[in-house]
Amino acid sequence: MPVSPAPTKPAVSVLGLGMMGTALAAAFLKAGHPVTVWNRTEAKTGPLVAQGATPAATPADAVAASDLVVFCLMVNDNVREVLDTVPDLVKGRTVVNLTNGTPAQSRELAAWAAVQGVRYLDGGIMAVPQMIAGPHAYVFYSGDKEAFAEHEETFRVLGGARYVGEDAGFASLYDFALLIGMYGMNIGVLHSLALARSAGIPAKDIAGPVQEWVTAMAGALPTWAEEIDSGEHVTNVSSIAVNQAALPNLLNTLAGQGVSTEFFQPLTALLDEAMAAGHAGDSQSRLAVMLGTKKA
Repeated sequence: MPVSPAPTKPAVSVLGLGMMGTALAAAFLKAGHPVTVWNRTEAKTGPLVAQGATPAATPADAVAASDLVVFCLMVNDNVREVLDTVPDLVKGRTVVNLTNGTPAQSRELAAWAAVQGVRYLDGGIMAVPQMIAGPHAYVFYSGDKEAFAEHEETFRVLGGARYVGEDAGFASLYDFALLIGMYGMNIGVLHSLALARSAGIPAKDIAGPVQEWVTAMAGALPTWAEEIDSGEHVTNVSSIAVNQAALPNLLNTLAGQGVSTEFFQPLTALLDEAMAAGHAGDSQSRLAVMLGTKKA
């Protein structure tokens, strides 16, 4: 019997070959996809061409080469600049924007795409370049649901593919929600190390206990989420009143050791506000509700 030819994998064009864009293109190539690459600085295409990618001289050439077009540029303004030069070519294709941007920018690009007859997906990459295609990398996608379903297998080449809704801004919002949690944790941990250093304690001696403590405390997150969604902020662990009473000791210890208290001052004001509003016995999850009512 004749042997059936192996099915051809979908072609992908990748525009933008910084560290992340290069990692994305390399992952598609390794998985056997025909890949066309474009970058404003043409020399950056060299290593990928050596791996089998086809170089595009212009964005138009890159877009024309594939039905699936992936952008990974510096900012969303750059994405719009490129798209504005190829409105006729991009029509009918799927554009996946993995450029960092705000939810508002993502929705603006989605609105532009809808007018042009483009299927648009926005993405938030939860990985550094070295993690792409590995077991811990994943990408949030939002926007055109049918386009995601059609290309999900291809997206999984990069890592996990998590669709979070038809609102094109949701992938960016999920991305920033995770980044905010990361930066909040990072600055708190850095204060821990600064406090230890101020007393002559080697950072390595406190790093282990801090990591254990932060990991254990992160276990409260699912409970807080349930409390926020239900509107019932009941706790038998650590109330607003308990935290308001304890925070001055934390601030005085930092100040006494010559470590900045600036990062924690807003927490003092927020706890005071919660107490004044009658939430003394509530869980700390109440603070998320209060933060959500703040005006920019």
